[in-house]
Amino acid sequence: MSLGLGQLFYVLLFFINGIAVLSEDRFLARIGWSAQMETNGFGGDPQSQSVKNKIINLISAVRTLMRIPLIGINVVVIIYELILG
Repeated sequence: MSLGLGQLFYVLLFFINGIAVLSEDRFLARIGWSAQMETNGFGGDPQSQSVKNKIINLISAVRTLMRIPLIGINVVVIIYELILG
């Protein structure tokens, strides 16, 4: 079994879906990864930010920017799987 482009697309889609559904109140704030808890926020010097701050900003950006496109992409993938299986 080799990892083709189709399987790579599914893995990437599942990973982005997982990031998009993370609850900031229930999960991220409990482990200290909430965007509201950050003092630096967005912007600033990227070299001075820690890896944790960069990951928090990435999670927040994915949740904000990919919410609507993920709905459409998921619908297309579901229809594709139902029709062509």
